Amino acid sequence: MAPILSDPEFDMTPTSALKAQDATLPEFIWDDALIRRYDLSGPRYTSYPTAVEFNQNYPIEDMVKAAARSKASGRPLSLYTHLPFCAHLCYYCACNKVITKKRDKAMPYVERVLKEAAIQSKLFGADRPVTQLHWGGGTPTFLPKDVMEHLMAGYGELFNLQTGEERDYSVEIDPREVDQDTLPTLWNLGFNRISLGVQDVNPEVQKAVNRIQPRAMTEAVLNEARRIGFRSINLDLIYGLPYQTPESFAETLDAVIEMSPDRLSVFSYAHLPERFYPQTRIQGDTLPSPQQKLTILHNTINRLLEAGYEYIGMDHFAKPDDSLAVAQREGRLHRNFQGYTTHSECDLVSLGVSAIGQTDDAYFQNNHDLPSWEAAIDAGQLAITKGVNLTRDDRIRRWVIGQLICQFRLDRQLFADVWNEDLNRYFADELSRLKPMVQDELIADDGNALQVQPAGRLLIRAICQIFDLYRKEGASQRFSRII
Repeated sequence: MAPILSDPEFDMTPTSALKAQDATLPEFIWDDALIRRYDLSGPRYTSYPTAVEFNQNYPIEDMVKAAARSKASGRPLSLYTHLPFCAHLCYYCACNKVITKKRDKAMPYVERVLKEAAIQSKLFGADRPVTQLHWGGGTPTFLPKDVMEHLMAGYGELFNLQTGEERDYSVEIDPREVDQDTLPTLWNLGFNRISLGVQDVNPEVQKAVNRIQPRAMTEAVLNEARRIGFRSINLDLIYGLPYQTPESFAETLDAVIEMSPDRLSVFSYAHLPERFYPQTRIQGDTLPSPQQKLTILHNTINRLLEAGYEYIGMDHFAKPDDSLAVAQREGRLHRNFQGYTTHSECDLVSLGVSAIGQTDDAYFQNNHDLPSWEAAIDAGQLAITKGVNLTRDDRIRRWVIGQLICQFRLDRQLFADVWNEDLNRYFADELSRLKPMVQDELIADDGNALQVQPAGRLLIRAICQIFDLYRKEGASQRFSRII
């Protein structure tokens, strides 16, 4: 499972408006002095406005109206399902989850998801092509084979699932929850991408976070996925865990590079035991020091670049021929709650407890509490409790942040073409506040475009914050540190 999920997003501008950009991406430079200066707290920009700006009393009627506008647009759909069950508790985890060994809990949950899906199908339109589909969690592979089949069969009746090569159907997999039927079942259900939770291959680290997962187990799942034909395999790692050192994590990287996944996500562990109870089982004095953690990150980036991976940005790396890397070079990379993606044109239908949906001009989130979500669905109602309607200014700023965080470039002419606005006039204040970053060579401005510089790639969240109106007015919640 991905270690941090609860925030899908960015620009919904038709791709026809996104002209080809300069395919030259900045190289990467690690600058200790600039990192110390700019490594403050800040959003990850999986959405804009961020989830902390969601209205706690969002009217369901607003979501229904947003869905109607989405239906009228005819845009393709992305379908996300949150499956919260886990058989094991990983101490680092900050996801919305239910720890249980009882597999019989899965079918009643899935039946409710399908009830919710039936409502959403009517609202969004059953005939729109679902080009992207994702099962997250929790542990989706907690579901028995017959439950997986039942869920996907239900989706097939309610939505226009795709079977061609253009589809991206992905699922998060815990290698500890895989038997001989799991991967063939997922393949037969239409999944063509998988993400394997690994975090670290070191036995001492694994024991400290309660995730015993021998390297051979991960390799066996990965090799079987390749044999079956999955076209993209991602591995999740976490740095900053107990007993990690630069030396031990280097060994994990060597092991992972030998496995040769198509993509890697390398997340920073945020130790917040006051917010996430499972983390109370991790002793603070076992964690690497801030300097060690920086060294691990620095070494990780260098090692993966040496191994031929491209640094997509934030936590993500991909092989040069991977669709993420290709999309970034072509200026059409997108970012949402699941990370970087190539599907900028999709509206998001999200199902299950705490799941977040999105249209061009709205975000909306289901109840985070499982019994409350169940009660709403049983009553034949939507379970949405939070959300936000986007103003035109929100949409403009979302687009700008998306350009910077995905393409590392903001082109003035492209901005004018898409929004019929002059960037210098619209963002006069922001461009003024950006000048120290220009002087520090995080970003350059040649009059035609803002171009993130090599030292700025790692600090892109700090650059994006300049264009975040809500952060200008003061953060409403503590965010994680940028690095």
